[in-house]
Amino acid sequence: MKKFLIILLIMLFGQMVYAFDVVYPRKNIVTINSPSSFFIGSANPKQILIINGVQVKVHPSGGFAHVIMLNEGENKFVLQSGHELKTYIINRPKFPSTFFYVPPKLIEYEKKKEFLTSIDNAPLRTTPVDGGINRMSHFEKNIPLTVDAEKNNFYRVVLGGDKKAWIAKSNVKTFYGFINSPAVINGFERKDDEEYFKIIFHLNKKTPYEIIEGETFTLKFFNVKDCPDNTYIFSFPYKENTNTPKLAGYSGSYDGNDFILKIRKFPVVDTKHPLKNITIAIDAGHGGKEFGAIGCCGDKEKDITLNIAKHLQHELKKRGANVIMTRSDDSFVELSERVDIANKNNAMFLISIHGNSLGDQANPNKHRGTSIYYYYNQAKPLAANVLIEMTKQLGTKNDNIRQGSLALVRNTNALSILIEVAYLINPEDNALLITPHFQKQCAKAIADGIGNFLKN
Repeated sequence: MKKFLIILLIMLFGQMVYAFDVVYPRKNIVTINSPSSFFIGSANPKQILIINGVQVKVHPSGGFAHVIMLNEGENKFVLQSGHELKTYIINRPKFPSTFFYVPPKLIEYEKKKEFLTSIDNAPLRTTPVDGGINRMSHFEKNIPLTVDAEKNNFYRVVLGGDKKAWIAKSNVKTFYGFINSPAVINGFERKDDEEYFKIIFHLNKKTPYEIIEGETFTLKFFNVKDCPDNTYIFSFPYKENTNTPKLAGYSGSYDGNDFILKIRKFPVVDTKHPLKNITIAIDAGHGGKEFGAIGCCGDKEKDITLNIAKHLQHELKKRGANVIMTRSDDSFVELSERVDIANKNNAMFLISIHGNSLGDQANPNKHRGTSIYYYYNQAKPLAANVLIEMTKQLGTKNDNIRQGSLALVRNTNALSILIEVAYLINPEDNALLITPHFQKQCAKAIADGIGNFLKN
């Protein structure tokens, strides 16, 4: 496989017409607030490339990446390839010597306040930070919340006992009525169907909740009357009710004052044809006005991801899967709409495909390979299976699976992962990403990884 790829790349690069081009920085005069940055671009590999007197290695594909150090103030760079010259001015802002960081203060209220969530999908967090792995729940509109403090742009929410959480001020509205009375749960009922375990809880009013994954699946309602610490706990022994301890997606939301918990039953898998009748949503990252990252040779992430997504669509259909595409052409689709497409089609898997990039201060030449992101633990085994197949079949470096707070992987209805196939701004990785054969092999490896997850 590796020998074939090398031969293919040599044939491809031998027919290329090289242009001296810089894709990052994107303008000749820019401001970058970082002690270091890099030039990314393409040049003729048969000519010497010089940046401020330093010879830069050019990949046979024409791609190059070169790290630069930035002093405060103006930095001038002259790039020369053959007889062509390019000049760049990069300004690094001076850090004020009198700057002092003042941490936000916790302001506790003498009297608790009442709020309602004002948007759908409002995150309830364990810490007053907008980011990271700190989401407890995602609330729909009009969930009543009791607040006893604020910090920076967050309110502190009172839950059961001593338990507290945080919600962004922008995600709630003041409620001037009286909602502080505890909720009452008037029992629940099971209404399972072929695909889902379905439990309906009858409440007299909406109240905050938390869903916790595990072999014993747990749902907690807070501020509930006649419960220890005002917390009602429902445990569902998922492992005992299905043929595997692996979760396959779940959801929980209010319908009026009834709360409906749905846990997908793990399908009975045909080990010879594991993908048969499995619904899989494929998301080609970016699109339309959103280019994504730009590769060394000027290729756009949105085009590469769409090519891989189409190959994956073909591969999965060939194996009997039902395939949903969040986009099938060069169109712009909002992140929330991509998740909605997967959920409305009842997808068991949501696979988002991307090409990786880096921020300033990183070294593009030292970062290579395939990485996969997940948020909820239910998707971690899927990520592991797919990464094993991709690195084995593609020969890319194992750049690890990572838990990350990304919009596409915060979907619990499906097993949701985001694949960073390789680094667009690394010349060697970029050369692979733009190769049609590599894109096709990538699709096969992803399909094999999903199949292994289902079989094992």
